[in-house]
Amino acid sequence: MKVKAINYSKDHLKYLSAIKRREKIIKASQIFILVSFLLLWEMAANFGWIDAFIFSQPSKILKTLWEMALDGSIFLHTGISLFETVAGFLLSTLLGTSIAVLLWWNNFILRVTDPYLVILNSLPKTALAPILIVWMGNNMKSILFTAVLMSIVVTALTVLNGFQEVDQDKIKLIESFGGNKKDVLIKVMIPANVPTIINALKVNVGLSLVGVMVGEFLVAKAGLGYLIIYGSQIFKLDWVMLSIVVLAFLAALLYKMVLILERRFLKWRE
Repeated sequence: MKVKAINYSKDHLKYLSAIKRREKIIKASQIFILVSFLLLWEMAANFGWIDAFIFSQPSKILKTLWEMALDGSIFLHTGISLFETVAGFLLSTLLGTSIAVLLWWNNFILRVTDPYLVILNSLPKTALAPILIVWMGNNMKSILFTAVLMSIVVTALTVLNGFQEVDQDKIKLIESFGGNKKDVLIKVMIPANVPTIINALKVNVGLSLVGVMVGEFLVAKAGLGYLIIYGSQIFKLDWVMLSIVVLAFLAALLYKMVLILERRFLKWRE
């Protein structure tokens, strides 16, 4: 079977070329800003504009990275924090979506729990972290629970809001063919809210990282949060800055993975 070639007009080709050129300019500008910031930071430390002991500098961070890569410690700390973050945001998304399904399914439970969900959502979760550690002990479970707590309520409310905004005509159509509430959930609600769930994943990446860091600050014996706290206590500020850089990289990597998942879903739906 031959695929018919599409002949674009000159104006259309010009428009597509302009879009590509604009994207290249945006990427180049982003790289320029990052490189300029790093160069300015390095120069400021070398010329004494800032205290290199307190603020560190890119060359020292690279040296620290190389030293910690040789002994494997950076991979250990990064791997632990990455595992806790991924587990935290996957659990929070799964549990939050399950809670949203329960609240949508039973309006009585929704009306009873609504004020408590609002209070829990407004409550600063970091204030609960020390209590969770006392309850659950000085272990990884406390860190994971803190990460889940940071985002589970947001996920539940976000997905529930998506359920409530689904077109009622689609629900009536399923019901007119004899479908029950389970059919409405499986055939309408969940498919219509996959983008909402993916958006919840995007938010949960950052919230779970915050939860993991809070937990590691308090109880961890390894991980990037532990490295930040321990490094600041013994004035190894290069460790602190390196950990922050690695955290930024992990956040960008996890967010990119969610974007890839979103693109694949949109492509599959087309």
